[in-house]
Amino acid sequence: MPNITLSIDEKLLEKGREYARHQQMSLNALIRKLLEDKVQKNSIDQLEACFELMDKANATSAGVKWTREALHER
Repeated sequence: MPNITLSIDEKLLEKGREYARHQQMSLNALIRKLLEDKVQKNSIDQLEACFELMDKANATSAGVKWTREALHER
């Protein structure tokens, strides 16, 4: 697993370590979990937003059916 280097204020670092201790995890594990949660949440939010837009569009194919070949015709 690759390593990264962060620059962080000493007071914030100490608060982060204290919070991680209360959660019974290392600061490294806490940062990894926070990053995973944020990235996955954003992906889910974006997907849900796409489905909402599709629902609001009220688009219809008017019964037209396409074949794969027709869609990829050049």
